[in-house]
Amino acid sequence: MSILNSLGYNMLYFGGQCRYFFLIKIDNSSVITNTRVREWEMTIKNIKVSTAKQWLEDNEAILIDVREPAEHAAQNIMGSALHPLGSICCSALEPTDKKILIYCQKGIRGKRACEKLIAENNALNVYNIDGGFEAWKQAGFAVEGSGKNLLPIDQQVQLTIGLGVLVFSLLGYMVNPAFSLGSAFFGAGLVNAGLTGWCGLTKLLAKMPWNK
Repeated sequence: MSILNSLGYNMLYFGGQCRYFFLIKIDNSSVITNTRVREWEMTIKNIKVSTAKQWLEDNEAILIDVREPAEHAAQNIMGSALHPLGSICCSALEPTDKKILIYCQKGIRGKRACEKLIAENNALNVYNIDGGFEAWKQAGFAVEGSGKNLLPIDQQVQLTIGLGVLVFSLLGYMVNPAFSLGSAFFGAGLVNAGLTGWCGLTKLLAKMPWNK
């Protein structure tokens, strides 16, 4: 980066399913020029729960749950290993030549986990189970766990943000307009999560005692 900067370039990164790198150079005439130096599309393979079940029954795949420990303990797909999204990496997985099936509650965290693993090793044969645990359960397939009723962490995030926006909006209207900045804070957090796939609130809630 220091070499690029010395040449007048700045590197910008845009996350998400497609990874793009741009070099931006401002020349002496203050004209901005773009050079796309590297681009690839990270293809995430999604499979239906019926396909996942068949592969598992045929011993063609291993199963990984990327939800939080409390979610896994409450209910999980039988035979799945727990590797939360925040800590999953290739080195944490047992070496295998089988297909690697990833699931979360609804499929969103599973997709992110696949992106993380493929970014480390694009030769991995990894699949995201479409619809996650909820789709598996709705299909009537076997699950196990304590049966404890726990709100999934993605819904905890939605609830926290919704309450935050509501409270700060009311305070801004009834007490002091400055409180409206609190709503803007939550909005900025959502924009950041949408652009980068990183959500600080999710990581914070994952550390709460009820999610352990």
